[in-house]
Amino acid sequence: MPRKKQQPKSNGSGAAPRMQGFIAGAGEIVSQEIHDTLRQNFMPYAMSVILSRAIPEIDGFKPSQRKILYTMYKMNLLGSARTKSANIVGQTMKLNPHGDAAIYDAMVRLSRGYEALLHPYVDSKGNFGKFYSRDMAWAAARYTEARLDDICRELFRDIDKDTVDFVDNYDNTMKEPSLLPAAFPSVLVNANTGIAVGMASSVCPFNLAEVCETTAALIRDPKHDIFSTLQAPDFPGGGQIVYDAEAMRQIYQTGRGSLRVRCRWTYDKAENCIDIRQIPPTTTIEVIVEKVIDLVKQGKIKEITDIRDETGLDGLKITIDLKRGVDPDRLMQRLYKLTTLEDVFSCNFNILIAGVPRVLGIRELLEEWTAFRVECVRRRTYFDLSKKKEKLHLLYGLKAILLDIDKAIRIVRETEEENDVVPNLMIGFGIDETQAEYVAEIRLRHLNREFILKRIEEVESLEKEIRELEEILASKKRIERIIIDELTEIAKKYGQPRRTLLLFADEIEESEPEESVPDYPVNLFFTREGYFKKITPLSLRMGGEQKLKEGDEIVREQEAANGAELLFFSDKAQVYKAKAADFPDTKASVMGDYIPAKVQMDEGENAAAMCVTSDYNGFVLFVFENGKAAKVDLAAYRTKTNRKKLIKAYSDRSPLVAALQLPEDADVLLTASSGRMLLFNTGLILPKTTKDTQGVAAMNLKKGQRIVDAHIFREGELQNPARYKKKIPALGALPNGEEGTAQLSL
Repeated sequence: MPRKKQQPKSNGSGAAPRMQGFIAGAGEIVSQEIHDTLRQNFMPYAMSVILSRAIPEIDGFKPSQRKILYTMYKMNLLGSARTKSANIVGQTMKLNPHGDAAIYDAMVRLSRGYEALLHPYVDSKGNFGKFYSRDMAWAAARYTEARLDDICRELFRDIDKDTVDFVDNYDNTMKEPSLLPAAFPSVLVNANTGIAVGMASSVCPFNLAEVCETTAALIRDPKHDIFSTLQAPDFPGGGQIVYDAEAMRQIYQTGRGSLRVRCRWTYDKAENCIDIRQIPPTTTIEVIVEKVIDLVKQGKIKEITDIRDETGLDGLKITIDLKRGVDPDRLMQRLYKLTTLEDVFSCNFNILIAGVPRVLGIRELLEEWTAFRVECVRRRTYFDLSKKKEKLHLLYGLKAILLDIDKAIRIVRETEEENDVVPNLMIGFGIDETQAEYVAEIRLRHLNREFILKRIEEVESLEKEIRELEEILASKKRIERIIIDELTEIAKKYGQPRRTLLLFADEIEESEPEESVPDYPVNLFFTREGYFKKITPLSLRMGGEQKLKEGDEIVREQEAANGAELLFFSDKAQVYKAKAADFPDTKASVMGDYIPAKVQMDEGENAAAMCVTSDYNGFVLFVFENGKAAKVDLAAYRTKTNRKKLIKAYSDRSPLVAALQLPEDADVLLTASSGRMLLFNTGLILPKTTKDTQGVAAMNLKKGQRIVDAHIFREGELQNPARYKKKIPALGALPNGEEGTAQLSL
């Protein structure tokens, strides 16, 4: 029968409901509010990601990592020969149904070969890639081999003694531990990051010996100063932490914050190159090399001749070849600012505690781990106590028959039915069923006095051990003492020296490193069509005629230094900033750089004028077609940051005729389309700091007239300059004779 379509119900405003859906099996469409759908579908997904995938727990592991390690433990890969990784992945799928690729990826990150952990949990053989390289991918699981590393003995210590809870796997065919009874705070020793839904976790690694020492000190004295024993994180890739005490204190107290990590490098004087051996954990070799190459191409770094990745069997190595005379320290200061050779590691100690995600500081995190470990030791002690009591109980029964072994043999021989042996022994010696069963199962060869006496000798030692275990269970201090002893033993056995050095922030010069620019005299040329040339005086003297585009001409020529700053004003009221050093030295025989393309002007935008400065002294006089002129201080274009483009560089109310750079007030000659000329001194116009000021009226124009030319007056240019010199605003004067012919030709 076809499904009957139901018309959407009105919500009172004439609109259809926000969402429609259907109830499976009901056979009809029903309306459903979108927030109900999200609550029913998205929230369970979000909780699953938070609780079962992305956020580590107090033992330091995410569920996928824990399943891999436990599978390897059950495969007897602790202290034995390696097996193929594909075999491990296949066995892990009994606990983790998310696919072999996801399992192998997680296993690789736990391995020694990948080098992402201070203390790897997987002893690997074969190509497992490198965490510091994006392109060095790991081999397929069928080619590599692995087993558990020796430190995993501390993760699985006494796991078979009911130290942690076991739960069913996804299809209820196996049991797996909900946590691992880690005997050291692994949650802080190895880095762990994860992104859940609406929250994330990023735990930086700390030195194992320092963590164990700090935890033991906190157990002894809850008010212990953590900074005295746990200075800073310790990354597996080494590097240098720029130590900021306040930032570190924030991370320790709140579990959130960030720290700066630098690379470690050496300078090879013989080869004139920098060798980088350790990089921050947040970057890769390829990112660094690509960024340096990009900086060299942009002309921001000129001291480098080559950079290459020389990583090999000896480990990570990036080599940077330098030009002669380059200061490596100054260059590295610039590279720290411009590349990820110095990067930021963000910390977010978000840990699942009893199924609840909590962001904890170091002290709170170690306290939670201590509480977890206390419970593990308590459960282990109770397990041992129960086993010893059971054994003692059996030995008490064995002791009872010692008084008359012949009687026990006679009871067994005279009993007709096998099922009556145990009850008859119970009656004959006054023992319970468990003891009688134990006695009845003794082999005939063991029914000698020597065997029985040796078993009874164990009674005293068992009684002593039981009293000891009961005292431990009754005293939290005794349990804490055991944990401290275990931490001391682990630190001594597996502890390693720090890999990451500390650089104290207050001892580092944080001034912005100045770019090393060779300073020498140059001649700068700017043409009407927007072409630019930088030519050295020697090349200019040896060169021939200037090569220009057909119909183009040079409108600005100036002597300057190679370190001078250039301001290119466009016809769209914008200015683009550059440095003379950004342009290559060229010759008169080349056309030069096309400025709109070189400084990346907007489409359809053209270069209109150029200003050259080294100190931003003086001003710029903007002359517009409507007869107005605006005088703007050159300092208005100075910026504290390295901005390359400034909008509203001048007024766009009227087309620009000229932008004249003047170090001091001078006479300027204006020419109108009517042929009239006006000569005035720029001192008559007050300077403005507002770049897009409309200016003041300089030359009065009749309807349909406009300014066609404006330039700085040159001595001898006019036969009678006084005839044209007026106070502004003025109409100007018409030229006469040869003077007029010359000016109109402009």
